[in-house]
Amino acid sequence: MLPWRRLLRPLAVLTLTAAALVAPTGAAQAATAPSSGWNNWSCKPSAAHPRPVVLVHGTFGNSWDNWLGFAPYLVNRGYCVYSLDYGQLPGVPLFNGLGPIDKSAEQLDVFVDKVLAATGAAKTDIVGHSQGGMMPRYYLKFLGGASKVNALVGLAPDNHGTTLLGFTKLLPYFPGAEDLITTATPGLADQIAGSPFQQKLNEGGDTVPGVKYTVIATKYDEVVTPYRSAFLDGPNVRNVVLQDLCLLDLSEHVAIGITDRIAWHEALNALDPAHAERTTCASVFD
Repeated sequence: MLPWRRLLRPLAVLTLTAAALVAPTGAAQAATAPSSGWNNWSCKPSAAHPRPVVLVHGTFGNSWDNWLGFAPYLVNRGYCVYSLDYGQLPGVPLFNGLGPIDKSAEQLDVFVDKVLAATGAAKTDIVGHSQGGMMPRYYLKFLGGASKVNALVGLAPDNHGTTLLGFTKLLPYFPGAEDLITTATPGLADQIAGSPFQQKLNEGGDTVPGVKYTVIATKYDEVVTPYRSAFLDGPNVRNVVLQDLCLLDLSEHVAIGITDRIAWHEALNALDPAHAERTTCASVFD
């Protein structure tokens, strides 16, 4: 399949999702209301699920549209669930995750402290989609987050950057293009494979002691390319390919975080490994 045709499907999904979710402002507000049980600051973790879960959206996402499915999925299973906005740029409403990633990690640091203070928990678990699965690693590695986080679960994270189907390799042929991206949207520039940010993040090893890592990737990822660049190397790491769990799952980069219940089920296993159940195609009915 031609690269441009492979790009059409996720762009269509994103467009349709935005049309359905962004337009009805009232629905958006309801999604984050305490009555939903999500971002409920009076929630207290149970003995069964003693750690609150912090959800970290991807590039161009925000604290509610990325998690309209997964957050209630967790709440209905007894978790205290929270999500944040990060990486805002002036004059760019609704679409976040575009600012410098090291600064976004500082925002995550503040948010995790707020969650721990509200819940009384000693540690949290983090689940992130795309940039949201990679950015927390900066927090863990450089901002002291390892002492506050038990597990990091990444859904199609760009842990080693991305080539965007080779597009980034063409940037040197367009004078000024890379400088423009770096200036206008530094969060995108930081995600290019081989960028200074990626080199700093991965120098000396992918992981830090004391944190459990799970990566859930899809062979049909057209944003994080090659898809195996999502994988981490180190102790306490589990790398999973979605199609190894369910060969029939055709989810690409957007769907794995927003609609894929098989990915959600495997993420749930990572949050509660003591009660993990095998993830299969039937997990979509869970």
